[in-house]
Amino acid sequence: MSSHDAAPPAPPRRNPCCLCWCCCCSCSWNEERRRAWRASRDSRLQPLPSCEACTAPSPEEVQSWARSFDKLMHSPAGRSVFREFLRTEYSEENMLFWLACEELKAEANQHVVDEKARLIYEDYVSILSPKEVSLDSRVREGINKKMQEPSAHTFDDAQLQIYTLMHRDSYPRFLSSPAYRALLLRGGSPSSSEA
Repeated sequence: MSSHDAAPPAPPRRNPCCLCWCCCCSCSWNEERRRAWRASRDSRLQPLPSCEACTAPSPEEVQSWARSFDKLMHSPAGRSVFREFLRTEYSEENMLFWLACEELKAEANQHVVDEKARLIYEDYVSILSPKEVSLDSRVREGINKKMQEPSAHTFDDAQLQIYTLMHRDSYPRFLSSPAYRALLLRGGSPSSSEA
């Protein structure tokens, strides 16, 4: 057999690390990340659970949401409608993060606080999370330090930053959205089945 008939040597097989940042490989880290992203995407397509045990808002309550973001966020029906709107904008994770922080602040048991803080970090703060919220580096560094000994207030700065983001960015679009306008026209009733 001549040297011209021999097959060229196969290129060396790339053995990427498990923290490949460029996503160019199929290492286990990337597969886990893709699975988590798919699961998150699929959960976005599932219907929202019914409003937090809320009743239909009155016309006055619906109108008050246009006057105050705080009123919207303190109303279970308001949060539900706003969350549905955020879902259409692919930013539902902001509301979910805010709600998780509120739940954490109400917790007194330190073991539960530790577990909830870890879950909030993994779900919304970690750069590996498909539901990562947009936080500046100063706030992110502060959280990383506080996670050494989590408390019910570990995420206060981040929660304020996300609240401000929703208030300045999403809230004005919500007020001019077809969903909110339709709710105003229906007099607060979330369904359009009235005769």
